[in-house]
Amino acid sequence: MGRPCCRIVSLEWTISDRNGMGAIYEVLKIVSIAAFLFYGVRVLFANAMAEEFKRYGLSQFRKLTGVLEVLGALGLLAGYVVPGLVIAASGGLTLLMALGVGVRFRSGDSVGEALQALAMFAVNLFIFVYALRFAGH
Repeated sequence: MGRPCCRIVSLEWTISDRNGMGAIYEVLKIVSIAAFLFYGVRVLFANAMAEEFKRYGLSQFRKLTGVLEVLGALGLLAGYVVPGLVIAASGGLTLLMALGVGVRFRSGDSVGEALQALAMFAVNLFIFVYALRFAGH
């Protein structure tokens, strides 16, 4: 079967992928884009998030964190046009979430309280490793 002439959003599995990992990769990218757009905007504008950052003693990093989350989501989205951006965006989001998990544990949060950060760390680590492995294919 031939390749499409144009591609706005690719939900086709263009990477040689006989075990279904390409489908998981695409779904997880969409989940990450939606989550980081939503939470990045919340970090920037919601009073509850300002209080959360205050609780961690990191108020000075709230806006930077929100901007990085939104930029990461936009980088994943732009990766549909410029595939190399997926590596940079998912790598950055993986690092950001690793720091977030560390902050939560340092602050005495339970595993349950850190579960969302742990999940988004795992999601973006998968995206990063998959994109690295299949870059240029």
